[in-house]
Amino acid sequence: MANPDWLIWAREIQAIAQTGLHYVKDPFDRERYEQLQTLAAQIMATESRADSTVIENLFRQQSGYATPKLEVRVAAFDEQNRLLMVREVLDEDRWTLPGGWADVNLTPAENAAKEVLEETGYIVRITKLAMAFDRDHQGHTPPEPFSITKLFFTADVIGGEARTSVETSAVSFFERSAIPADLSTGRILPHEIDLLFAHRADPNRPAEFD
Repeated sequence: MANPDWLIWAREIQAIAQTGLHYVKDPFDRERYEQLQTLAAQIMATESRADSTVIENLFRQQSGYATPKLEVRVAAFDEQNRLLMVREVLDEDRWTLPGGWADVNLTPAENAAKEVLEETGYIVRITKLAMAFDRDHQGHTPPEPFSITKLFFTADVIGGEARTSVETSAVSFFERSAIPADLSTGRILPHEIDLLFAHRADPNRPAEFD
């Protein structure tokens, strides 16, 4: 399902305002960009029924040239080709792949391995970048205020033991036929899981993108 026009427009206005504020020299232009930032927040708040002050503060925290946010997710498999999944505390304990926002000073693969260790207690060896997707084009819900690029990696579990974290309430392995139905759809979707199993079965499968 495509995002509504109002969300696309509000994001675009916010991105123009953020980039403009980064480069602006003239004080009058700065004021105009700040007005655009406020307008974008008001559009999002009105249509999503959120607090406009919260959204505007979120926008003001962004600086520099506006680019998509980067998220990493990991399909880690054990020797029986079972998929490692976690219950996400922030999404009513629904199931997802371990992952999260990419941190600075780490490569994408290092970020991916770190997220698995922190959320599950398992040590993994990243084997492949399987997919690079724009979140909106895949149909994730609910909508997010920013554009997000999702990097999906496959990995082998090579050590550690199951351990939950402040972000996860359960850690478990699942066979392909037993993937839970209650997925955290903002983070992972059934067709993405199917693709990751396909990459596991065929390590030479080309990476999916867009």
